Amino acid sequence: MSEPSDPDMTQPQEDVRQPPPGGPPPQPGYLPPPPQPGYLPPAPPIPAGYGYGQPGAVAVPPGTYFDQASGLILPQGVELASSGRRIGAYFLAIPLAIVTLFIGYVIWGLIVWGNGQTPALQVLGMRCWRPEDGRVAGWWWMALREIVGRIAEGILSFITSLVSFILMLTRPDRRSLHDLIAGTVVLYDPNKVLSTQPPQAPASM
Repeated sequence: MSEPSDPDMTQPQEDVRQPPPGGPPPQPGYLPPPPQPGYLPPAPPIPAGYGYGQPGAVAVPPGTYFDQASGLILPQGVELASSGRRIGAYFLAIPLAIVTLFIGYVIWGLIVWGNGQTPALQVLGMRCWRPEDGRVAGWWWMALREIVGRIAEGILSFITSLVSFILMLTRPDRRSLHDLIAGTVVLYDPNKVLSTQPPQAPASM
C-alpha cells in the first residue's frame, strides 16, 4: 500500500528571492536575471576630498593652492617654472652679461635681488620663492643663492654643475643645487602677482 503523498512535496516551491527594495511587489515564480560572466558590483563612491594625489587633511591658506606635481603650496596665479624656462634663463644670462659689459649685469642683479629675481629671471617673468616662509626670497636669500650656491656648483667644475642641472630636471620641485642651498624654488609669475608681496629676509639678518 502506497504512503499518502506529502501535499507540500507535490506543490511547486516558489522562489524566495525578491526584487530589489523599492521595486514592484514580488510576483510568484520571480527569478532575477543571472549575473553576467565577470560582472562585479560597482564600488562605493569615493568621499569628496579623498583620493590619490589629494592633499588630504592639509590646510591650504587662503590665496594659495596645492600643486600636486611638486607637493608644494603655492600662491594663486603663479606656477612652478618649467625646466625649459629655467634653461632659457641660464642661456639668456650670457648675452645679457655681454650687452651690459658684465658690470652692468652685476649692478642690475644687486638691485633685483631684493625682488627675488636675477636679471634673466626678471626678463622671463620668474621669481624665487621660499616655501618654508611662504614669501618671496629677499636680498640676503638671493645673495646666498647666487654667491654661495654658485660657488658650491663650481667646486668640481663641470661635475657639480652637471649634478645641479640633473637635480633641476629630475626633482618634482625643480630645485637645482643653489636652490637647495637657499631653500628656494623658481616660480613663473607672468601677471606679477608676487610683485606686491614684501620679500622675506633671513631671521638672523
